[in-house]
Amino acid sequence: MESEHVTHNFAPIFDENSRILMLGTMPSPKSREVGFYYGHPRNRFWKVVSDVCGEELPETREEKIAFALRNKIAVWDVLAGCEIKGADDSSIRNPIPNDMDVILSKADIKAIFTTGTKAAQLYKKYCYPSTGIEVIPLPSTSPANCRVSYEELYTAYEVIRRYLG
Repeated sequence: MESEHVTHNFAPIFDENSRILMLGTMPSPKSREVGFYYGHPRNRFWKVVSDVCGEELPETREEKIAFALRNKIAVWDVLAGCEIKGADDSSIRNPIPNDMDVILSKADIKAIFTTGTKAAQLYKKYCYPSTGIEVIPLPSTSPANCRVSYEELYTAYEVIRRYLG
C-alpha cells in the first residue's frame, strides 16, 4: 500500500462547557469515508465512552455530537494532515499538528487524553510545547488493537469520569 497525503476535514466537537479533550491521531480511511470520528463499525470508542458515562450508545452523527457535548467531552485529532498508509499510524510521515488553541482558548479543558500511543507521541512532540498540558494516554479503540479486551478498555477509560464531575 502506498502512502497518501491526508488532510483532516472534520471540525472538532466541543463547546465552552467541554472539560476533557479526547484526541485520536488522524481519521482512518473508514472515518474519512463516513465523514466522522471513529467511523469504523468495529471501532470501540463510542461504545466505551458511552458505557463509562452510563448512557445508551449513540448511533448517528447527531447523536454522537449531542452525547459528547452533553457529557462535556471534546473530540478531535492531534494531526491536521500527514502522509499515511491506510490506517497505519506507524507509517505517518510529515505530520502537521492541529492548533489545540482552537479548543483550549474557548473551553476550560481539565484533561487531555489520547486514544492510542501514537497520538500521545505526536501530541507530546508537536502540541505539548505550546499547550504545556500533559496528555494522558489511553489504549486505542481501533479494531486493529484487538489484544486489548473490551473490559480492559472500559477500565482504562473510566479515568475520564474523574474530570467530568
